[in-house]
Formats: sequence, C-alpha cells, structure tokens
Amino acid sequence: MYRENHRGFKFDWLTIILYLALVLFGYINIVSASHDGDITSWFDMSQRFGKQAVFICVSITLIIIILSLESRFYERFASIIYLFSLLTLVGLFLFGKNINGATSWYGIGGMTLQPSEFAKAATALAVSKYISDLQTDMKSIKDQIKALAIIVVPSILILLQNDAGSTLVYGAFFFVFYREGIQQVYLISLTALITIAILALKFGLLVTAGILILFALIYLFRKRKRRPPILRTIALIVLGVGIAVGVRFFYTSILKPHQQDRISLWLRLEKDPEKLRQMKQTILYNLNESEKAISSGGLTGKGFMEGTRTTGKFVPEQDTDYIFSTVGEEWGFLGSAFVVICFVILIVRILYLAEIQKSQFSRVYGYSVASIFFVHFLINTGMVMGLIPTVGIPLPFFSYGGSSLMGFTILLFIFVKLDSNKINEW
Repeated sequence: MYRENHRGFKFDWLTIILYLALVLFGYINIVSASHDGDITSWFDMSQRFGKQAVFICVSITLIIIILSLESRFYERFASIIYLFSLLTLVGLFLFGKNINGATSWYGIGGMTLQPSEFAKAATALAVSKYISDLQTDMKSIKDQIKALAIIVVPSILILLQNDAGSTLVYGAFFFVFYREGIQQVYLISLTALITIAILALKFGLLVTAGILILFALIYLFRKRKRRPPILRTIALIVLGVGIAVGVRFFYTSILKPHQQDRISLWLRLEKDPEKLRQMKQTILYNLNESEKAISSGGLTGKGFMEGTRTTGKFVPEQDTDYIFSTVGEEWGFLGSAFVVICFVILIVRILYLAEIQKSQFSRVYGYSVASIFFVHFLINTGMVMGLIPTVGIPLPFFSYGGSSLMGFTILLFIFVKLDSNKINEW
C-alpha cells in the first residue's frame, strides 16, 4: 500500500487515526469521570467534559495550522520557538497562578494555560536543530554538554515551579541522545546511578558501600591475569559512595515531606506500623481507590457511565492523573488493552517513521516525540497501577486539560508535517 502523491493524501494516516481514536476514547472517559448529574449538552461549560470538547476543537484548529505551514518553518524557527518557550516559563515567576502548590499556570479569564506542556515540543525542536547542525558531533563531550544544556534549562525552570512530574519527562531526551551516538558508558552510568540511589535509600550507606566494594573485588579478581586497574576501581568506589551520600542528603534535606513519603511507601522504607498505616490512608488513598476501580472492571467492564466507583467519585483526580482507572472500571481488561495497544502502535509507528526520514532534523524530532510519549505513558499507567511512586503527570490525549491536549497535539503533528515532506512505502 502506498501513500498518495496528492498533497492532501501524503500524511501518515495511521498516526492520525491513532490520534483520533485516543482523543475520542479519552473524551468518552472524561465524560464518565467528570459529569455531575444529567448531561444536557456535550459543550456544557459548567462541566469539565464540556470544556474538553472545546479543547478538542481548538486542537483540531491547531492541526490545520500546523499542517498548513511549510516543513522548513519548524527547522528554521526552532531556536526562536525555544527561546519564546523559555520566556513563558520565566514569566510564571512574575505572573503565574498557584494551583495545588505549583506555580505552573497563567490565568487567562476563567481559563488557565500551562506553558510547560508546550515547552516539550519547543525543546524537541531545539534539540533537533542543534543535533542536526553540520558542526555537531554527539560523540564530542563539548557538544554533549551543549545538547544537555538545552534540556536542563527548561527542566530547572519547571522544577522551580514545584512541578517535579513535568521535570521528569525531560529525561526522555536521553533516549534521543543515545540514538544519535553518545557512548554506551552513559547508559551504564545511568543504570548504576539509579541502582546506587535505590540501594542507598533502601539499605543505607554501609550496606551500599559494602555492595560496591564486593563488586569491585569481583571485577579485580576477573582482571587478575592483566594489570588490575586498582586506582581506577578505588576512585569508582569513592564516587559511588559519594553518590549514595548525595542521594541520602537530597532525600532527607531537599525533598518535601510528601515527596519523601511517596518514595518511602514505594521502597517500603517506613518501619513504624502506625505511621505506615497513616501514610497509606492519606498518600495511598488515590492509588488504592484506583486499583479497586480497575480490578472491579473485570474482562469487559461495567459499561459507559456505569462504573460505580467512577460515578461515585471515589477516585480523586480521576479525570486527570487517574483517568486510566476509569478505562479499567467501565471498559475492563479489553478496554485497557485497547488503550495500551494504541499507545504501543503509535510509539512504534513514530519510531519507524523517524528511522526512514531523509533529514536528521526530522529523525531526531521523531525520536523526541516517541520518547516523550513513552515516558508519559509509562509513568502514568505505572503510577495508577502502583508500580512506581505517585507523580502528577497526564496520560497523553486522555487526561483532562487544554494545555495537555494542545501541547501533545502540537508535539505530534509537527512530526506528521515533517514526515509528509517525503513519500515512502508503508
């Protein structure tokens, strides 16, 4: 099957169909999770689903605008778009609106706008522009630092706004850097860093140091026929212990109490039964109710607007961070599998299209889009099912919110436009 040469038919329709399926199914679940009484109008602005319907219409308008612009526009103005995005993030410190402890929104009339959702696409464009530059070599330490700075600046600004969830998403760009040629040692180092951090929090400094020394001795023993790198091994042990100390300090002195409690529950760090019970009643309330809603759905679910835990508002934030629990209760395992399959196909499709791009800019941007979607999907569904600590992060195209929907729409359809600049077989 070939995509048509005609101008109106050379977009990747599989990607567009998956987008529409996720947005429409997401809207149906937002209706179930947010409706309050009888539904008189799908555009009832007193209801969240009514506002979401407007957001969908605005997103479709954005799609038309994005696809109408020339592909070269996004590469040519990538730096300007990125700088403008940074200005919107800085402006929050002066004009931002505080909601739930995070100063991440601009108040516009009766609506709010969250610039961090749009900063993802802007950062992806900037990263793509820099890496595709003829003078950039991702095996060069200097160029790696510059590329890292592009993602660190917005992530720090977002973190200072007390939005740790959105900050985590910028770790997705590591996959992009790895695809573009950074050394494998970075992957090994990242894995070691995460392992040391978990060991330091779970077992303490002494046990962590002992494990590091044990692995060092095994390494030296295997190198006994060669000249053993003793000094290098000792330096790595000292570095590992230093990282463990830093992680403990960050956990006890930098993180806020509610963040500490979430990590503590995830790693089972709390030993006091009474405090553990209190933490579960407060912090794990959302998670427990979410798991109950998902498990009650069975194979086929209870049906649209028939979920007792959803209609009874048992799950807080169910139309935003915990929207997947509505899917599990009302559409069951089959509905949940449908959502997972759609996301997997979408991400794999984007990766495939990215690999066959003619320009490096388009390829890097495609990998950025796929990586961001993957991290959002992994964290949100993992959080809802209790596999990772609770983090406030939306499920793309599903969670309620205009900024989220429009931000993800812009992110995806810029790539659809870039991909349409060529014709290929699929």
